[in-house]
Amino acid sequence: MLRSMKDMEGYAIGATDGVIGQVRDFYFDDEAWVIRYLVVKAAERMVLISPISMGLPDWEEKILPVSLTQKHVANSPDIDTDKPVSRRQEMGYLGYYGYPNYWGGGGLWGGALYPDMLQAGLAVKPSDDGHADVHLRSGNAVMRYYVHASDGDIGHVQGFIVDERSWAIRYLIVNTSNWWLGHDVLIAPEWISNVNWAESLVTVDLTRTEIRQSPRYDASTPVVHEFEAATHKHYGRPFANAK
Repeated sequence: MLRSMKDMEGYAIGATDGVIGQVRDFYFDDEAWVIRYLVVKAAERMVLISPISMGLPDWEEKILPVSLTQKHVANSPDIDTDKPVSRRQEMGYLGYYGYPNYWGGGGLWGGALYPDMLQAGLAVKPSDDGHADVHLRSGNAVMRYYVHASDGDIGHVQGFIVDERSWAIRYLIVNTSNWWLGHDVLIAPEWISNVNWAESLVTVDLTRTEIRQSPRYDASTPVVHEFEAATHKHYGRPFANAK
């Protein structure tokens, strides 16, 4: 099922011995467009929680359970959540929790499709290249980015739609109301031609007219298979999940 990332803010993180804190943000991988960490307010500090440690979410109660103790999380390495996180910084975090590296291997999570497979030890551990490139970005920060079509400005990033099992970002929610009496639309990461992180700008390989005439996204309605198929058909793009 697909869920809005913004809707998951405020969810409680349940450790094996109590509640750790609440979700405040998400870090996603700017190469694979997959959420790698939840940024959680725990006591007086922000901590990162990986979906690798997560069990079956309780969506009704808004609780995301993890196979960690409160003390384990409290003693985790400090990471400045106000800045992008480098791969080198991340290595220290992964080492603390004993997680395998998720990069490389051909899947969204190393050699696996889902993060819980890494927890179960089913994914191949890729080698460490030790580089310090920045690949993790704050979801909240990117929600302020402007969006350019191939022929001009079109709107800004309003949010993200996420696959609840793989934590892959399936769509950006783009608000077009600044350019006409517009509406929200969905744009898949694979339709992005460039992201200028320094200029806070996303450029998509679509025209303004295509975006303006695309199916309207309604935040109060779940994104179902039929809506996805209609959106892909409108843009003339293949739909990998077509039935």
